[in-house]
Amino acid sequence: MAVYALTGFSLVSLLSFGYLSWDWMKPSLVADVATDPMEKSLPPTFTRPPHIIFILTDDQGYHDIGYHGSDIQTPTLDRLAADGVKLENYYIQPICTPSRSQLITGRYQIHTGLQHSIIRPRQPNCLPLDQVTLPQKLQEAGYSTHMVGKWHLGFYKRECLPTRRGFDTFLGSLTGNVDYYTYDNCDGPGVCGYDLHEGEDVAWDQSGKYSTFLYAQRVSKILASHSPKEPIFIYVAFQAVHTPLQSPKEYIYRYRSMGNVARRKYAAMVTCMDEAVKNITWALKKYGYYDNSVIVFSTDNGGQTFSGGSNWPLRGRKGTYWEGGVRGIGFVHSPLIKRKRRTSWALVHITDWYPTLVSLARGNLSNVQGLDGYNVWPAISEGKESPRTEILHNIDPLYNHAKYGSLEDGFGIWNTAVQASIRVGEWKLLTGDPGYSDWIPPQTLTNFPGSWWNLERLTDGLRKSMWLFNITADPYERYDLSEQRPDVVRTLLMRLVHYNRTAIPVRYPAENPRAHPDFNGGAWGPWASEDDGEEWEGGREPLKSRNKKKKKCKICKLRSFFRKLNTRLMSNRI
Repeated sequence: MAVYALTGFSLVSLLSFGYLSWDWMKPSLVADVATDPMEKSLPPTFTRPPHIIFILTDDQGYHDIGYHGSDIQTPTLDRLAADGVKLENYYIQPICTPSRSQLITGRYQIHTGLQHSIIRPRQPNCLPLDQVTLPQKLQEAGYSTHMVGKWHLGFYKRECLPTRRGFDTFLGSLTGNVDYYTYDNCDGPGVCGYDLHEGEDVAWDQSGKYSTFLYAQRVSKILASHSPKEPIFIYVAFQAVHTPLQSPKEYIYRYRSMGNVARRKYAAMVTCMDEAVKNITWALKKYGYYDNSVIVFSTDNGGQTFSGGSNWPLRGRKGTYWEGGVRGIGFVHSPLIKRKRRTSWALVHITDWYPTLVSLARGNLSNVQGLDGYNVWPAISEGKESPRTEILHNIDPLYNHAKYGSLEDGFGIWNTAVQASIRVGEWKLLTGDPGYSDWIPPQTLTNFPGSWWNLERLTDGLRKSMWLFNITADPYERYDLSEQRPDVVRTLLMRLVHYNRTAIPVRYPAENPRAHPDFNGGAWGPWASEDDGEEWEGGREPLKSRNKKKKKCKICKLRSFFRKLNTRLMSNRI
């Protein structure tokens, strides 16, 4: 009966009854845990550079962690965050490649040419080779560097691979979306290949192992074989919880009462990932690293609400510049933090990890010019004010221009048809088409009434190309103040103009047929050599003189068949 009653609610009903008036400072959700926030018990002294473990999850929604009031069980993450510092004013990018590129370079997308979309498997594109990466700076500081998980920063040349960009070892996938067991990835009908690599070789022998478990086991193995007396950096980029929605059935069983099947599978994947983090933390303690370690946890973008994720009560989803797309889950856990067990409201962006971690490692930043990130360790560890006062979320000149935007609407300063977003102080401005803009409740019901999904888009989204919000007072982006505060709009538009003058051209080349896995033994991997130069950029057919014999991936079709069959069987069981 209650379900039928809910189906009659509109989004306005939800607002009226307070579902979107969740107290941003409610203790049970984001506040400090048990101890006085002014407590300043001294941590162990930095006698040597700390071990750094950076954990990045994929497509985990803002609501999808226990301490944000989720229905998903994340006891490990909750404990680590409670005993560390929760970052509740933390921002990431709305999709995969941009967040990863900004983490690795400390630079905004507009300064690497990656401001449009993602790097696709068949594009002759990768993180610019002239960029000095975070792991390279840590290597300079004497660190052993390792990456486990999803790369998604390009691989068309060997020079683009993780082991050429600063990592001593690598186990993971190069593309953005693979099967959790078979590691197959299809980039369109008939364009399928295997994508799990060990170093620069294809790891055929690892097929069949669930990636979340495989990656956690690899981290433990790295720690077991390394000396805790020597500094180590491990970048753990879990594939979880990106689609496809796959999890060991014992985790799905825990959520059997969830009516929404996608949410049920997604919840199982999150809990499985939480246990993987538990195993990594246990390994840090077992092998003697923990007391001199810094664990950073971050999501890469907002949750995909059509695939089980939830960003409630924030507006929007993955792929949008609303808060639901760019406000991330983040925390730091470390015995070295001076003021633990608290929530930080310091403004932090994913670009800040580069200078912060290099500084912690006692590395040299004096020879790195043009960073957009700041060292925020004093803000995190000591509760000092963040040096960051603004964030350029992005400027994407290639994204579909808004139908009703114009230079005139932008006071002759900025063409509001262009997709862009910026945060300055407490103000946030969006222009162009920011993306799907609804507030979507957690998917606990089997089906949603259509009015919930479409009301805001029909009433607020028509004939608009510019929005202004006071994010401090209105974190859910309910009240557009662009007409009431034209003075603030002008100021933020001028900041967009300033950043746009520093942008480099967008790098988004056409796809190249030579990238097809059939040309690479059935696996995704580098296809262009250093000598190929720019001939690959235009997506032309490869020269016949360089065209190797096509190798059939004999098992690809069988893998695809059994994967589909297994999915159907599992769906029937669930």
